[in-house]
Amino acid sequence: MTTRLRAPQHRVSPRAVPMWTLSHTVSSILITAVLIAAVWGVVAAGWSWVPAWLLERAWWIPVLYAGYALVKTVVAPRWRYRVHRWEVTADVVYTRTGWLSRAWQLVPVGRIQTVDTTQGWLERMFRLATLRVQTASYAGSSTIEGLDAAEAQRISEELALRVGDVGDDAT
Repeated sequence: MTTRLRAPQHRVSPRAVPMWTLSHTVSSILITAVLIAAVWGVVAAGWSWVPAWLLERAWWIPVLYAGYALVKTVVAPRWRYRVHRWEVTADVVYTRTGWLSRAWQLVPVGRIQTVDTTQGWLERMFRLATLRVQTASYAGSSTIEGLDAAEAQRISEELALRVGDVGDDAT
């Protein structure tokens, strides 16, 4: 008899999609602006060591990046929402992440050393939080981004109680 790896039960909060979209939008605008300024500076400087064919086509760099950024801003948050899942059972914290290549991670409750709930300013705006479950092993730690803030707090408290009940030294 073989055990099949199934998708964890829960998705992150639907409010994570607009948060990720806004985050991608802001970073894309900033990077595009820096690229435009860099290209303008190189073209305006008229450095002789820069080949003429490159100066003529330099504006394609920010244009191509802006196209890539637009696709990433529209597609990535929605895809991420569909793929990223999590589940907490009696004995394991189970996550699945990844867009093209997938990573399944199972963290035994008995191995957990700390459980942290964090909120950046953008997460606070959307009432979301990130849950970090850490073990002594770097590879054994797990992060769940985009959880409802109240749910993340509840899970954090619940896991802390479970870890305390196990009574193991988590090593």
